Amino acid sequence: RVARGPQTSPAHPSKGAPNGVPPMKMARYSAITRPRTAASVDSCTSALAVVMSVSAVRPHSGSMSANGKIDALNDAVQEMLESFGGEDDSRAEIHVAVVTFGKDGAKVHQPLAPASKVQWSRMTAAGGTPMGAAFDAATGMIEDRAQIPSRAYRPTIILVSDGQPTDDWQAPLKRLLGAERASKAARFAMGIGDDADEGMLTAFLATAEARVYRAHEARQI
Repeated sequence: RVARGPQTSPAHPSKGAPNGVPPMKMARYSAITRPRTAASVDSCTSALAVVMSVSAVRPHSGSMSANGKIDALNDAVQEMLESFGGEDDSRAEIHVAVVTFGKDGAKVHQPLAPASKVQWSRMTAAGGTPMGAAFDAATGMIEDRAQIPSRAYRPTIILVSDGQPTDDWQAPLKRLLGAERASKAARFAMGIGDDADEGMLTAFLATAEARVYRAHEARQI
């Protein structure tokens, strides 16, 4: 919900600045901190741009080619995007970025965009599973305030994988968990296939209360 400002007197003081508003010379305004008032909301409400960023980090790798895993992954990501797009309303909008990792390393496949406008194209499996490189890519995206401004809701990272990395992933995961902003991101993991490495996926979650979801539970995230 859009946060409302503090309660103030209905009448402004006869001298000085209005109640609840610091004098202009004492306050530093920027494109992020300056209040914005929308016509559809009460005038005492600062209507800021409310965004939840979701980076779906998922494999594009050879280990996903067996037992229909790549199809399960594609179906799960499609369901998540449809679910996220359905949550958009006038007060908040979920933005999604997709990082792929496979034979060409890790790269941003889908730049940050409203979930309702993302058109998912099904992927095929090829190459290795450089998950460590994907962790670094996701960390860099979240730490970049030009992409994810400070006014946004807490970011979320969703790891969709069979949990079988082919590179050094421990050090990149440590960097993600220790980064200023990425460390505060909500994290979800979805295991693809019966042989998914839940130990590795649980290490990504780094929270005792969290659990690894399965592909058929995509809409529960």
